[in-house]
Amino acid sequence: MNDNKGLNKNEEQTSLEDIQQNAAPEEKAPEPLAEDAKTAAAELTVEEKLAVAEENYLRLAAEFDNYRKRMAKERLELLITAGSDVITGLLPVLDDFERALNALQAVASPETEGIKLIYDKLYSYLQSKGLQRIEALGAVMDTDLHEAVANLPAPAPEQKGKVLDEVQRGYTLNGKIIRYAKVVVGN
Repeated sequence: MNDNKGLNKNEEQTSLEDIQQNAAPEEKAPEPLAEDAKTAAAELTVEEKLAVAEENYLRLAAEFDNYRKRMAKERLELLITAGSDVITGLLPVLDDFERALNALQAVASPETEGIKLIYDKLYSYLQSKGLQRIEALGAVMDTDLHEAVANLPAPAPEQKGKVLDEVQRGYTLNGKIIRYAKVVVGN
């Protein structure tokens, strides 16, 4: 039965034990999960508890830093857009000024100059708050900026798909559109 006839029974057992010990180490059975955090914390060493507390602290600090940055960003956006309702309400006044200036363009009088000065002052103030015109006349129709209210036959082939007339000016406030330009497009 045994190829090693010179080995006695004790030597045979020893060699089997040596082979078993030198073989791959047996994996430890997984430790049963602690039923609650208190039991798990009690099983941890002081170093492990310190590592867990430090990890929790770092996560909390990162979460607070993200919260602080998000709140600062929201506050800044609120300040930028806080006056948008007021500025949007002033746009019809600006339109009326432009209509008045166009009607009085032929007449050169001190009153006309006074209206022009008031218009310029109002528009420059609104520009300082972030208001910008959307230039539409002659531009290619862009649905992100323009609202087509009419289509007319283009007088020239190169004007096809371009804005022929501007019915109402469009404006942006700090890069966001607050009123689309109402335009007539050539087709």
